[in-house]
Amino acid sequence: MMNFLSNSRKKLSIPLVGILVTTVILAGLLVFSTMRNLNKEQRIIEGFLLDEGLTLIRSLEAGARTTMMHEMMGGSLPVKTLVRETAKSERIEYIFIVAEDGMVVASAGIHDLKTDSLLTRKILEKREPVTTVIDLNGHKPVFEVATIFQSLPLERPVGMGMMGQSRWRPVSRVTKMLEEGRAVIHLGLCTKEFQEARVQDVRHSFFMGSLLLLLGSAGFYFLFLYQGMRVTRTTLANMKLYTRNIIESMPDGLITFDSRGRVVAWNPKAVELTGVHYEALKELSMEALFPGMPVDSLAVYENASSFSYTFKDGKGGEIPVEISCSPLQDEEKKNRGAVFLLRDLRKIRAMEEQLARSHRLAALGKMAAGIAHEIRNPLGTLRGFAQYFGARAEDDASREYSSLMIGEVDRLNESISSLLQFSRPREPEFLPLELEDLLEKMEKLLEYDLKEKNITLEKSYTCSIQIEGDGDLLLQVLLNVLKNALNASETDGLISVTCENDDEHIYITVKDNGVGMSRVECEQMFDPFFTTRKTGTGLGLTVSHQIVEQHQGLFKVTSEQGKGTSVTIILPQRQREQ
Repeated sequence: MMNFLSNSRKKLSIPLVGILVTTVILAGLLVFSTMRNLNKEQRIIEGFLLDEGLTLIRSLEAGARTTMMHEMMGGSLPVKTLVRETAKSERIEYIFIVAEDGMVVASAGIHDLKTDSLLTRKILEKREPVTTVIDLNGHKPVFEVATIFQSLPLERPVGMGMMGQSRWRPVSRVTKMLEEGRAVIHLGLCTKEFQEARVQDVRHSFFMGSLLLLLGSAGFYFLFLYQGMRVTRTTLANMKLYTRNIIESMPDGLITFDSRGRVVAWNPKAVELTGVHYEALKELSMEALFPGMPVDSLAVYENASSFSYTFKDGKGGEIPVEISCSPLQDEEKKNRGAVFLLRDLRKIRAMEEQLARSHRLAALGKMAAGIAHEIRNPLGTLRGFAQYFGARAEDDASREYSSLMIGEVDRLNESISSLLQFSRPREPEFLPLELEDLLEKMEKLLEYDLKEKNITLEKSYTCSIQIEGDGDLLLQVLLNVLKNALNASETDGLISVTCENDDEHIYITVKDNGVGMSRVECEQMFDPFFTTRKTGTGLGLTVSHQIVEQHQGLFKVTSEQGKGTSVTIILPQRQREQ
């Protein structure tokens, strides 16, 4: 039972596996979705910053063309001013314009140009914009857009000014490099807002993950609670079934009373012993179930006790029982009822009667042995005198009386021999024995008796095997049984003898269609000196029963008055060590 309960606790429920798999799948989906969204957001941010940076650079290029007009008219190159003013925006961290020879044309903000020297050469070679993220001051990421800075050359009008001189001054080398696209602009854009949004997304993802973890943990917790409740419920159901099976299969009756003395539980054996209908026992009081109970019902709830009681079986018979009473107590030692165990004493009483009968038979056997020893010698003397006087009788009446005396003495001597066999039974000599030979010998010995009453003997022998037994003693048993069948049968009657066997036993059945026996006669047929015939001694079946017991066998008798009797001798094929 304990192993069964342990196995039920180890059993993993399907909902537990389902929640575990679902949680893992949701966690994987959440991680995948978060990474996918972050990557997508990163691409969107980079595209937006690139577009913004290129737009600003185009604006600077347009502003640079305007400043070049100012230079050609004799003024200074104000690109530096344009860069400084543009870099004042909160969205811009720095702007640097670097010529191909490494000269800084204009700059605004803080930036280390050495880190972009390779990038500058790469852009001048491929003529394509490049983006990168720079960690400024170790904690401030900046999105840099680097591309060719080109201010398209302006058309210089031809003409003379006053005094015969030209109004357009020749452009400087820097201006020429800007016009020819031999300079690179590095524009650093602030990503603070985007980083804050990214941090918010990460926090949101962590929050959702934590929420999922919390929900999963709560699901596992409640599932384990459910699993525990399920195991407890299963354990209780199994324990209930186990207890019910034990109670219903008990050889004793069990009745439980509550604190009011009403029946609340019982088993089938209790129904059999009490003779009360199954449903009628419910709520039946103790006094109604046990009328005249010899104990105080209140005392039952105080301590254990026992008493004897007798029920009626509904057929005029009695069922003696021994009732053991025990109080039912809860955890606080308070009495909540009582348990009655009803032990059937019928078999015990039958065994006691059988033991007493055996003691009486043993005493009777000793007495019979003494009586037979004392009577046999005088009987021999009487038989001798009867023969002597019969031989010298002169008339027929005297010889008839002498013959009658000799017959009665022989009958007494036969009865004394049976008494001696009963009191001091001969130990059987177990030898291999052919059953068919034994049965044929029995037929020959009773052939004359069968013909005398014109009784038909039907035979059905299917046990052509050897058994271990004493042939003489078993032949005596068969003769006694068959003689009883002959005496019980009417003229022109029918007697059948069958012999069958299984793996361990043989069954010899003698069945007649005679007068039959009553139930009382069936119970007493093996008692010494019990007979229904006027000339019988009542010892034949007693001795036969004794011989069959010596062979570790038994008799089975069924009879019905007016229809006949069936006697089956059951013997083992092999004798076991006793």
